[in-house]
Formats: sequence, structure tokens, C-alpha cells
Amino acid sequence: MKSHSSTLLAEVRTFRQNHPDVRYVDLIALDIPGHFYGKRYPVEMLEKVAAGSPLKLPQNAVLLGAQGGLFKIGDYCFNDGDPDANRRLVPGTLKPVSWESQPLGQMLITSDGTEAPIEFEPREVLAKVLERLQHKGIHPVVAFELEFYLFDKKLDNGLPQFARDPLSDDADDQPNLHIERLSRFSDVLDDMAQTARDQGIDITVITAEIGPGQFEINFGHLDDGLRAADWAALFCRSTRGVALKHGYRASFMAKPYLQFPGSGMHVHVSLYDGAGNNLLAAHQQQPLRHAVAGCLELLPHCMPIFSPNHNAFRRLGGTVNAATRASWGFEDRDACVRIPESDPRNLRIEHRLASADANPYLVLAAILVGLEHGLEAKREPITPLNEDRSSGTDFPLEMLDAVRAMRHQPVLRDKLGAEFVDVYCENKRQDHLAFQHELHAREYRWFL
Repeated sequence: MKSHSSTLLAEVRTFRQNHPDVRYVDLIALDIPGHFYGKRYPVEMLEKVAAGSPLKLPQNAVLLGAQGGLFKIGDYCFNDGDPDANRRLVPGTLKPVSWESQPLGQMLITSDGTEAPIEFEPREVLAKVLERLQHKGIHPVVAFELEFYLFDKKLDNGLPQFARDPLSDDADDQPNLHIERLSRFSDVLDDMAQTARDQGIDITVITAEIGPGQFEINFGHLDDGLRAADWAALFCRSTRGVALKHGYRASFMAKPYLQFPGSGMHVHVSLYDGAGNNLLAAHQQQPLRHAVAGCLELLPHCMPIFSPNHNAFRRLGGTVNAATRASWGFEDRDACVRIPESDPRNLRIEHRLASADANPYLVLAAILVGLEHGLEAKREPITPLNEDRSSGTDFPLEMLDAVRAMRHQPVLRDKLGAEFVDVYCENKRQDHLAFQHELHAREYRWFL
């Protein structure tokens, strides 16, 4: 059996043979707000890293705010000397980048699996959850769905403009679900799908959504939760790049238009034992009910993860299929936790609350912790929406309230890690305060 380093080395050498014009490779990882950071490596240096040379980046790069600034969080950032931390290459993720003007490659890096993982790195948080579930004999199968908007490439005084219909050159300003929109924007959508496939992502269904210029992409189901979240993160990066190449902007912003639906991140999760039996379907689906109860119990305390910024809270309520209370239901898209119709083998939950710009590693980690907690607590859920349209429990609808609800929740501190919860909550609190520290024209109109 090949060693880990020899397998990576073979991957890099094969890439160089297949792409001799590529001179640099971006080594990238996702920070807390869900942005990629990293370094651009000469491909010959990447070969040395694959062979075992150390790969180090500043530990505090993970703590960057939404605008890239550093906040004082405990002793991090300003009292710790800004130390380096080891990263490793993620096997199977070295792929060509086709949307840049020059030939380029990219490869995921992570601290999980290193000698000293970063406790608050999003991929490491998910890796720990998955490892714990595996030890308990629980094996998730996961599929993400992502909604996004296309805008015109040029902004109007900083505001987005509707995407131009390539056939008529008119603004695509009408909300609809028409299949013709897929045809009209087929050039850019086909390129997005093919580019994602070139990254190793299994793209399945493409849908024209309700909002003008809004689309949804579904990914295939995976029995590797880390790779499923990798796919979601990498898709966002490649889709933005492809859109710019075609004269558009692609945005996963949660609520770009107040009058139109927001963009969500829907996550399908089923749980299996080592023999491949669906754990949720056992005993007349009683574990499914327990799992739903656990998700709903923790959901109000996970809102900083599901709605990670000020704009994401705007998406909740007031428009189609976006709840303002923690709820569940069978085949009900108004519910936060939907149970799609399926046979017992494929019984699953669809978690619909997270915004499209949420961090996919953390969203999946929070959902899995909710399922895990529910299976352990064995409580009955509240009444489903199918039986009572008013059923549901309140959750915070503003960031500072959400942070307070998350910070001291004992189950989250235990299962996601107390250090992560403290760091994440302080990052979100400071980001929110920084966003508020700017006066806008409306404020002068109202109060001057």
C-alpha cells in the first residue's frame, strides 16, 4: 500500500504531466466567514510539499472577519505573536482552474489530520463531528443544494443590476420558474456545471428559481461529509469565476433583493449503520422523530452558523419557503426541517434554514450535532406543520441575540468544541458591530 505522501506525490506529478502549462497552484482553505484564504505556490514547490516538506500558514488567517480584518478574540491575533500552524494537502483536490486569464491550478489545504489541528478551523470542526459519529457506528450520507443569483457585471452605484438576457439584451427582471430561463442563460450555466465537474464535483439538477436571475444547483449524495462540504465551498469559488468570464456576477448573498426570495443552502442528510441500514427508518421511523426533535432543539442556538451575517437574517420570513420559527413537516417547504417523500432506504431530513453564504463545513457540523443529540435524548418533536400550521418554536432574528443564544449552549460547547464556540461567537459579534459602525444616507434622512 502506498504511503500518504507517495499518493499525494503521484497526484501532483500526474497533474503536471496533464497540465504542463500550469506554473502556479493556489493552496486554499475556508475561513470562519466562508472565504478562501491561502498561498499561490510554484508547482515545483508543491511537489516538495507533497513529498513531505512542511506547509505552514498563519493560524489566525482562519479568524478573519467578513472584510478580511482581524479582531481581538481572547489572546488570538494581537497577544499570541501570530504563530504559524501546519496545514496538509487534501488528496484528490488538485484541479485546473479554467476561469482565470492564465493557466492555474488549485488544491484544498486543511489543518485537520495534522499533529496540532486548529480547533476553530471550520473543516476541523466538521472532521471531529464526523469522527465521533463514526466511532458511534453512525455514517451520514449528505447532499447540498445551493441557490444563487446572477447579476450584471457592472454595479449601479454599488447596487446590483439585473442580469441581461443574452437573447434580448433586456434585464431579466421578472420572477419566474420558467424552463426557458435555463435555455437563455445556457452558455454560462453549462460552463458553471462543466467547470464544477472538472473540479470533481457531481452536479445533478439545475433549476431556474423564483427570483429574477436566480438558480439552484444540486449536488450528488456522498458518504463522505467532508468531501460534500468541500464540493459546496469549491462550487461557490468556481461559479463566481465563471460568471465574471461571461460578463455576469454570481452571488450567494442571502437576500440581495428585499422584494424577491433569498438564496438558501439546503442540506439533505441520512444516517446509516455499518451494515448500510438506514438508522432513521428503524422502529417505525421513531429515530427520525428523535433526530428531528434534536435538530429543532438546537436550531435556535445555531443561528449564527445558519445566518452568518446581517443580510442573512433579512432572508427569514416574509417570502416563500423561508421560516421564522423552528418547525418541521413531511413534504413541506415552509418547514426548517423537511422530510422528503422517500422509501425507507433513502429516508432523510432536508435542513432548509441556512443561507447560501453560510459556511458549509459549519452548517453540516451543526446539523449533524442536532441529529446526534436527538438520537441520544430520544425526545418527541413538536407537532409537524402538516397537522398544525402554527407549530414551531422561536429562534433569534438578530445577530447579537443569536450570539448570546449560542455562546453558552452546553450541547454545542461539548459537541462542536468550547474553543470553537467562543471564537466563532466573538468573531460574529465583532463583525456585526463593525458593520453597524457606518452611517448611511437613510440615517441622515430620518434623524438629521
